[in-house]
Amino acid sequence: MLTFFVYYTIIEVIFIKYKILVIDDEDSILEMLKLNLELEEYQVYIANSSLSAMEKLSYNPDLILLDINMPKISGIELCIKIRDYVPCPIIFLTARAGEQDKINGFKVGGDDYITKPFSIDELLIRIKAHLRREERKITRKKKRFADDLVIDYESRQLFIKNQAVMLSKKEFDIIYFLSMNAGIIFDKERLYEKLWGYDSDGDSNVIKEHIRKIRKKISEYTDVEYLITVRGVGYKWEN
Repeated sequence: MLTFFVYYTIIEVIFIKYKILVIDDEDSILEMLKLNLELEEYQVYIANSSLSAMEKLSYNPDLILLDINMPKISGIELCIKIRDYVPCPIIFLTARAGEQDKINGFKVGGDDYITKPFSIDELLIRIKAHLRREERKITRKKKRFADDLVIDYESRQLFIKNQAVMLSKKEFDIIYFLSMNAGIIFDKERLYEKLWGYDSDGDSNVIKEHIRKIRKKISEYTDVEYLITVRGVGYKWEN
């Protein structure tokens, strides 16, 4: 008697949800937006104060909705603080539609605005448009080329003159973050918070040691300096 064994392969499909942070001091607006955004399969975080908003940045949102008329710290001031940590699109929610308000918002790093009261359908269209734009930017940035240096973000490898540079996970994390934000200066405290997390028990001085090791490894292949120290301020990636 022959026995046949049938094997079933279970394929788990994982859908990655976009993360949206909604910042507004009106709880009714937060609840309404959270409900509608979750119906669209977004992962939603809400904050009704600037302090709560800064804490929620640790979730690495893909897009932020920010009320321009926040109490104590305005949405404009909060946007400036947020831009020190995340590069994702920021859409201002504003009760005013004056030209100067729009200009001020764009100057501090806002990407778009929508005037209250707004159509939820229009807001959803704007959100989808910005997320698609970010997808295209990420696709273009799968590799970064600079002279003889190539950063392959997908395989998490650094090549110089076609030779792979051996890096630890945290060393590549530093290169990844700084090169993705090339030209922007980050102090070691902000780098530490971004890469190790707000609640980590370590010391930001570890950044200095990792930077030293990265430079030493790169110097074995080239004399070009990509990781620049801005004395008294911090570090930046320069192509």
